[in-house]
Amino acid sequence: ISVGNLFLGAILPGLLLSCLYFAYILVVSSLKPHWAPSLSDDVGPDSTVGLLLMLLKGFLPPVFLITLVLGSIFAGWATPTEAAGVGGFGSLVLALVNGKLKWDVVRDVCERTALTTGMIFFIFMGATAFSYVFRSLGGEDIIIELIEHLGLEAWGLLFVLMGTIFVLGFFFDWIEITLIVLPVFTPIVELMDFGSHVEGRDIVYWFAILVAVNLQTSFLTPPFGFALFYLKGVSPNSVKIQNIYRGIIPFVALQVMGLVACMIWPEITLWLPKLVLD
Repeated sequence: ISVGNLFLGAILPGLLLSCLYFAYILVVSSLKPHWAPSLSDDVGPDSTVGLLLMLLKGFLPPVFLITLVLGSIFAGWATPTEAAGVGGFGSLVLALVNGKLKWDVVRDVCERTALTTGMIFFIFMGATAFSYVFRSLGGEDIIIELIEHLGLEAWGLLFVLMGTIFVLGFFFDWIEITLIVLPVFTPIVELMDFGSHVEGRDIVYWFAILVAVNLQTSFLTPPFGFALFYLKGVSPNSVKIQNIYRGIIPFVALQVMGLVACMIWPEITLWLPKLVLD
């Protein structure tokens, strides 16, 4: 399947989630202003020009980099692997413009990249070995027989798969879920029939985006939500992890709402790829 179509299919669901977050924050901060107090006058730029310069320096470079990487894929100029090189080149250009392209920085980036790549490839190896043994022992056939024994229709099966991924997000990282669970679920998904709701050739794309939206909850759900620990690391000592756990509940609910919306209206995920292809 086309990776470019998957990227295109993820744009509208991502914007949908962003709009849900924005609407929730806007409503809550309007009803309870003390939950979102204004910054003091000594924080941030003190003029419109300063604000524009901060925006120019802090917001546009990442947007430029994202556009460079995804744009090269959408335009067909580069494969995802080649686009990684495009992103690396763009990062070097930004570092050069900011005057931070120094040997110590480059060496540190290379070391971190090697460590991260090594970790991910070890996960690939473990997941591949697991999937191979699982299939060799007939695990895939057992799961398919179990699903058939349950007698679930396509929609019931979809809810079971989405619920399983949601629960796994509490305990596993998205990489493990993707590499271990998806090879097991894919043969099942290919047998689904949603009638006129989703055409057969689009089911895999639709399901992949549903999984991607579902996996967003894994970043926020305790005890292993990585975003929770990132937030705790930059928060003052007065902010307890229990406060953060309680604070993420509405956002997890919003993510589930976004997931349900993509399930009910598949065009949210399929409209943009079809538009570009046509």
